[in-house]
Amino acid sequence: MPVLSQIVKDYPEVRIELNLDGRLSDLAEDRFDAGVRLGEFVGPDMIAVKVGPPLRIAAVATPEYFKKHGVPEHPVDLNAHDCLALRFSPHAAPYDWEFEKNGEQIVKKVSGSFIFSESDICLEACKAGHGIAFVTEPEVIMDLQDGSLRRILADWCPKFDGYHLFFSGRRQVSSGLRLVIDRLRYQDCLAANSECNT
Repeated sequence: MPVLSQIVKDYPEVRIELNLDGRLSDLAEDRFDAGVRLGEFVGPDMIAVKVGPPLRIAAVATPEYFKKHGVPEHPVDLNAHDCLALRFSPHAAPYDWEFEKNGEQIVKKVSGSFIFSESDICLEACKAGHGIAFVTEPEVIMDLQDGSLRRILADWCPKFDGYHLFFSGRRQVSSGLRLVIDRLRYQDCLAANSECNT
């Protein structure tokens, strides 16, 4: 939002509509110029521009939940736990939890009392003690620091490509969208507070 805010200050003629719906919408069908989602959810027919740093997933629950149900030491142990699943569109299957360690990859189909379409409410249920959530690290960093949530299986959750702005390569890019792309484009050197030549 700070970047978009600066764009409309610098270019008052630009109008930006933001839709914060978490579902995996179709840009053409919903008449949007671009979207932002994790790289793995960007379709092959789209042009993707990296707009954020690499991310890690965090499997978390309350200390009370783990005290009552035990602490999973391996992804297979999740079979005995209430896992709070996410479904990113009404017709899709719940998102599988992906783990990797020392070259071993495990994809878990999890189950529990709830399936959510948004991570915010998933975390609300997690904090209420309903089970284990599987969300991006930045979403829970404060909760981990204050001890309200505890992380598990961290060594099974390597970094992966983060958020990308994506748009159709079949449509001409407007000057407004080009401005947004250029301003949001992620540069590793800038994120590391070092100087960068462009």
